Order: sequence, then C-alpha cells, then structure tokens
Amino acid sequence: MTLPLPTATELDRLIAGTLMPGFQGLTVPAWIEAALADGLASVCLYGANLDTPEQLAALAGRLRSLSPGALITLDEEGGDVTRLHYLTGSPQPGNAVLGRLDDEAATASSAALIAAELAGLGLNLDLAPDADVNSSPQNPVIGSRSFGAEPELVARHTVAWVSGLQGAGVAACVKHFPGHGDTTADSHLAMPRIDVDLETLHARELVPFRAAIAAGVATVMTSHILVPALDPSGPATFSRAILTDLLRDELGFEGVIVTDALDMKGASGEVGIPEAAVRALIAGADLLCLGSETSPELYAQVLDAVGLAVREARLPLERLRDAAGRTARLAAAYPAVDDAAPAGSVPSAATIASAFRLGPAVAGWVCDPAPAAVVQFENEANMAVGFVPWGAGAAGVPLTQATAVPSGAKVALVARGLDAAHPAWELASRLEAAGHRVLVTECGWPRNERPDVVTFGASRAVGEALVLALGLPAVAETGAAGGGGIQA
Repeated sequence: MTLPLPTATELDRLIAGTLMPGFQGLTVPAWIEAALADGLASVCLYGANLDTPEQLAALAGRLRSLSPGALITLDEEGGDVTRLHYLTGSPQPGNAVLGRLDDEAATASSAALIAAELAGLGLNLDLAPDADVNSSPQNPVIGSRSFGAEPELVARHTVAWVSGLQGAGVAACVKHFPGHGDTTADSHLAMPRIDVDLETLHARELVPFRAAIAAGVATVMTSHILVPALDPSGPATFSRAILTDLLRDELGFEGVIVTDALDMKGASGEVGIPEAAVRALIAGADLLCLGSETSPELYAQVLDAVGLAVREARLPLERLRDAAGRTARLAAAYPAVDDAAPAGSVPSAATIASAFRLGPAVAGWVCDPAPAAVVQFENEANMAVGFVPWGAGAAGVPLTQATAVPSGAKVALVARGLDAAHPAWELASRLEAAGHRVLVTECGWPRNERPDVVTFGASRAVGEALVLALGLPAVAETGAAGGGGIQA
C-alpha cells in the first residue's frame, strides 16, 4: 500500500532534516534562525564566519540555543585546513607531519585536543579527518592534508584520529570517499577523475575507509570525482553504485553519508545546487553540505527541488525519511557538550621538525653566521585551505621583500606548491649569483626532489618548527598578522 505524501509543511521539515547550509556574516541571520525552528538538521561554519574567539563563542552559542539538538559543524582538520584558527594559523601540525612521525598515540592526542576545542564551543560534528591516500605528488587539493602515500599507514592514522575525536565526544567524518588522493585536479574547480582498475581501488583508495568503518566512524563524506571503474556516468556524490552498493552494502557503513560542498564545480557546475541536492539524496547521501555562501533564496530553492522530486516519485519518500532519520540519530548520539576538558596535546616544535625532509645544504646554511632574511611567496592556496596565515610568517618571523634582501644576508625562500615553474627557483638563482647562500623551503607536500627543506605542512605549528630547524631568532608572539606572506 502506498502511503500518502506528507503535507507541504511536513515535507519541508523532513527535507530540512537532511540539509547543512552555511551563511555569510559574523552573526546568525534571520533565515537560519527560521530554518532551525523549522527542522534544519545542521549548520556549517566557515572562515568568513569568524572574527575573534569571543565572537565565535557567541555565534556558536547562539546557534546551539536556537536548536539544542542540531549538528553544528565545521572543517577542523588541524594543520593547513583550520576554521577555529583561521585568523592565526593552526597550532596543530596536520596530517602529513603526523603520518611521518608515525606515532598513533600522538595522532589520537592531536585529535582529542581538537575535539575539546570544538566541544567547548558546543560543536558536535567535525568534517575531518582526511583519509585520502596521497598517491599523486601533483595533487593540488589533498597533499599535506593526507597522512601519507601508503594505504596501511593512512589507515592506521585515520583510525587513531577518529578514535581521538570521537572518544572526546565529537563525531568524525572521513573524507573524500572513495578517495581523492590520486587526482591532479581540484574538485572545487572541476571534476577530477581516478582512472585505475578495481583491484587498485580496493588495495589503495578504499583501505583507510574500510578501517575507519570498522572502527565505528560516525560519518563519511563523498567526493565530487569520477571513478569510471565504479561508475562511468557521474561523480561519486551522485552515484548509487558508489554510495549505496559499495559504501552501504559492500563496506557495511551504517552511519551518515555527508556530501562535500554542493557549491563546488565538480558537483553543481553543470546542474546547479538544487538539482545536485536531489541527485545526492537519490544516490544515498543523508546530509547535504550546501556551501559557505548559501542564501535564503538558494535554501528555499533546494527545499522546492527536493519536494518536487518526492511528489513526482523521482526521489522515494522512504529514501528521504531514511536520510533524515540517520541524521537525527547522529545528532542524538553526539549531543553538544560545552564543558569538555582538554585531554590531548600536540607534538613539540622539535618533534614536528624531526618530520621534515632536510637536504645537505641545510647544515651549512644554519651554521653560516650571516644575518638571515626570509622571503615568503604568497602563492594562492587551494579553496579548502583559504587565506590562513602560514609558514614562517604565521610563526611571527619578519618577512623580507624579494627586492630588499640585504647585502651579505643568507636567505630562506619559503613557498608552497614548488613545481618546476615556480618563481622561487628563478629568484634563488639570482640571489645565489649575487653571492647569497640560499635555502628553498617547500611548506607542503613535495612535488620533486629540488627543495632543500620540506616541511609537509604550512600551519603555524609547522612554521614555529621551521624557525627552530633553521636556527632563526625566536619571536615573542606567534600567529601574528604577518603570516600572509610576501609576494616575491
């Protein structure tokens, strides 16, 4: 017997139970307040929503007061991708450094400290950790967000991170299923492809996700990538073969499937966000991340599009009920806690520095008594990272313009994404020709063997470790406003 459809109001409330919009501004807009009152499942915070710790606490407190049972969430990976420390840079080293240290207890402890920060603000879902195996050094969006290039190592540290976070009362989200590590395009801007066979996928990409599912991870995030070996017709976020047949049925995941942001080009570039929301629900997603610039008009359009899909029987009502039910059970399983005591820690600067890759030129540079000049290139980070202070600048080191390097100084060039065409190489040649001793530092995942120093991250904590490793003068305060860098 076919059950009657719910009323329009009931249907909108059911749909709202699957949605996670963001918003612009430093205070809760009226339309978010109304949406929470009408059953909105979740709100995601972004860097543009943050100004000061006090403002963030007030914002999170307001959201929690409006809907005590909602999922209030953000991306806090630690390391390069941070929201809590968007204005100063993260005090965490990040996944690639943790993977190179290969101390699972340290990884769990790092995650536990993040959980304490989140829980103290009333946040109960963290869209982390990144479980991608970074098998392509040219990957423009994963890189140092990954624990490494070896599946088993990534799996062990993914499980440790999930354990540390969820053990402290905050739900974790492993991403980006079925694996974004072997791509050379950024799904914020295009639709990447992974052209490998099923055997490779099972032996590499899926290994960390299997481990996280076995460890009880609360949520899994989809990726907007094309994996022809699994489904040649569309991205994973819209693929029933990937989300339902593989993730649910084969891998046995019973938690909440969260989409990556549907405003990314890889998801909605051709179809628009409302249609992307419909397709994701049909495929098996439960909680739809709409993106940082969700407007009240767009939110209403999503409600209308999903409602129409139900009324036309394109989206089965039971699939929508299943999605909303899973999301509600997640929120009930991870109630907001605002009195969590910090139970974790981060590695010391010396320990972080031990994860760096140092070339033979470093010892001579450090021992050289010449005054040091640090030139940091302000090349744009990917959209997941945003405009966060990074590197030596985030650690408070005074930065020098490339055109103002003092005569006789030794020079540290600090950059990210050091491919063969990066301007750091040309500047290094000019400075060396002028008689300077030069070190080139990659603050990220290395794309080649040329850098003298590779830090495998660019967070404030990594910047402080770089200061230590290079013997630069200590500074009184870290996280200063100089972290953005100098365009050389």
